Amino acid sequence: MVSRVRVWLNRTYAENVFFMDQLRRNPSDRAVEIHATHGDADSPVLAAADTADLEPEGLSPAAYVEFALDQCARRSIDVFVPRLHQSAIVEHRADFEAAGTALLAPTPQAVAVFEDKIVAYEAVRAIGVGVPPWFRVRNAEQLVAAVDRLEADGYKACFKPASGAGGVGFRVVTRAPFSLNHLSGFPSPYVPLDMVTAALEEADEEVDWIVMPRLEQPEVSVDCLTGPDNLVRMAIGRTKNGRRRGFTLDDRWLEPARRIAEGFGLHYLSNIQFRMFGDEPVLMDVNSRPAGGLHQLSLCGVNAPWAAVQLALGEDPGEIAPPFLGQDYTVVSGPRPLRPVTLPAQWSEEPVLAPVQSPAAPVESESVATTLASEAGAPA
Repeated sequence: MVSRVRVWLNRTYAENVFFMDQLRRNPSDRAVEIHATHGDADSPVLAAADTADLEPEGLSPAAYVEFALDQCARRSIDVFVPRLHQSAIVEHRADFEAAGTALLAPTPQAVAVFEDKIVAYEAVRAIGVGVPPWFRVRNAEQLVAAVDRLEADGYKACFKPASGAGGVGFRVVTRAPFSLNHLSGFPSPYVPLDMVTAALEEADEEVDWIVMPRLEQPEVSVDCLTGPDNLVRMAIGRTKNGRRRGFTLDDRWLEPARRIAEGFGLHYLSNIQFRMFGDEPVLMDVNSRPAGGLHQLSLCGVNAPWAAVQLALGEDPGEIAPPFLGQDYTVVSGPRPLRPVTLPAQWSEEPVLAPVQSPAAPVESESVATTLASEAGAPA
């Protein structure tokens, strides 16, 4: 009898409930038991797991590694998918292996390169992958100089933290003075330059921002699965243009993504994002973890989470090519039930009698992929 696979996801995005769903619906028909930990007792990831724990707050990276090793030993974890403190965890891969746990995560060197966007841009440019012009700024004077340079070349300037995930901290610079126009409609990423410089001048510490041209759509997000042998098993592009989403196998996106994944040891699941700079695709960002939208590849007949778990277990799935490319689609929000208790009931071998409770009220969670096409750029 084939044993059950125990997979742990630590503090991760709500959208990874779909990652968990795909593990359970794996084409190998293998029993999968999922453990989840989070700092928020109402995370839908906890509710979707078979077993769950709240994570202790305030742990240093080193202390968190000890917490993680204890979780793996107590829960008999086969595969650990770390997001929080990924860089500290991958430094201790041998310790996790000694505990019988495989890390579904890249090499320490790869994580270090892509933690800092400027280090990443310099590194990928050295292997011939296109990147946009950029400036690292620490204060108001450097910000104004960078914006002046970009605007002189005809570009709209934007900035974001040099280290960070997703679109956190992303802003587009405008010269327009603050007015009621900034307060109408939905919140906008546009910020007046004079307000940003005033905030920087009043701050007690420097910032660490990357300033660059605002890149144009389409955005192409390439999901890669790479083995410990540095060979890519899967590379599929997800396109985004306004509200419209789709898929691509065009080599102008996939070839540089493969070069990055193989060249820097981005083992297992990574997500490499490109946008247009003029007529050329350039690197926008690299995530050394599974993308929140990875589950959308199911519209192409691909179960990437399970293929990654197989690879981590030493069961090479071979090269993965989508049997078809799904039709264009959009993403919409949908309800995901939460339990009315602070933590979900724990899975156990023995049945546990519990008092009858009223059904949990549904709450809004992250985006759900649908196969309904919509007009590009339509309002959300």
